Amino acid sequence: MESSYLYTIPKDAIGPTLLEVASENDKIVVLSSDVSVSCNIEMFHERYPTRFFEMGIAEQSTMSVSGGLAEEGFVPVYVALAIFSNGMTWAQTRQICNSNLNVKIIGTHAGVDDGQDGSGHHATEDMAISRVLPRMTVLSPSDENDVKAAMKAMLAYQGPVYMRVAREEQPIFHTKDCKFIIGKAEYLRDEGDDFAIIFEGTSLKEAWSGWQKLNEVGKLGKLISIRTIKPIDRECINEVADKVSTIITVENHSIVGGLYSAVCECLSGRKHKAVVKPVGFYDEFTMSGPSAEIKRRYHVSGQKIYDLLK
Repeated sequence: MESSYLYTIPKDAIGPTLLEVASENDKIVVLSSDVSVSCNIEMFHERYPTRFFEMGIAEQSTMSVSGGLAEEGFVPVYVALAIFSNGMTWAQTRQICNSNLNVKIIGTHAGVDDGQDGSGHHATEDMAISRVLPRMTVLSPSDENDVKAAMKAMLAYQGPVYMRVAREEQPIFHTKDCKFIIGKAEYLRDEGDDFAIIFEGTSLKEAWSGWQKLNEVGKLGKLISIRTIKPIDRECINEVADKVSTIITVENHSIVGGLYSAVCECLSGRKHKAVVKPVGFYDEFTMSGPSAEIKRRYHVSGQKIYDLLK
């Protein structure tokens, strides 16, 4: 089954999508913190040099400038590794949310996708620290086409948005003309009620692997991309929890404050059929190394999903 899918790097959709939307909206500007090549936005710099701001290694200042540009009617898109655009800018981001400014933040290399640079470059807390902010919308698209659709939805939306994007290859499930509806989850597979795997976009590969392993031994279940961490699709989660006996949440993120926490918050206060079990990083900093190796070491894998349900 897996071999029928093309694998690409989701962050590679960022530059071309920005070029496409910027050609239709001259208010879109892009900011970088000395990572334009890594984040695939150098092409925007080359095409629109007067609408691109290279701020250097000054993340907090970059976020402050983004807020100022939004106040002047521009649509600033700040693109950097998640640990920079999100992890190092919380105070400034909080002020942007407090003023409800139309700033768009994209964090690439989410989770442990920047594995070899060590725990100082891992972003396993970004969903937690962004979703706690009032007025902040938090997106986590999965494959390359989903990222493109999410960016278009994000740029059409009024208000602050944070979007995390995978650096590692992911299987393509979506067509090039797919639509992204903020606040709505999406069923990628719905073949039974034995279980449900609910995942955030940057862990698609691991979630899909787990679903396949279970399918191969006759367990039939659901594979659900949550897509929007905030506002989360409460209706979908509650509906699924009444149908299946086990929900596995899968995230390239800490289970503290991340998707697992968000799903449990949705289900609290009501009786449901499902028990919720997490696959993600626990309360610890992760080792340095290739991201796939880190995920195996900390059991963020299809095998772990299988082991929880076998």
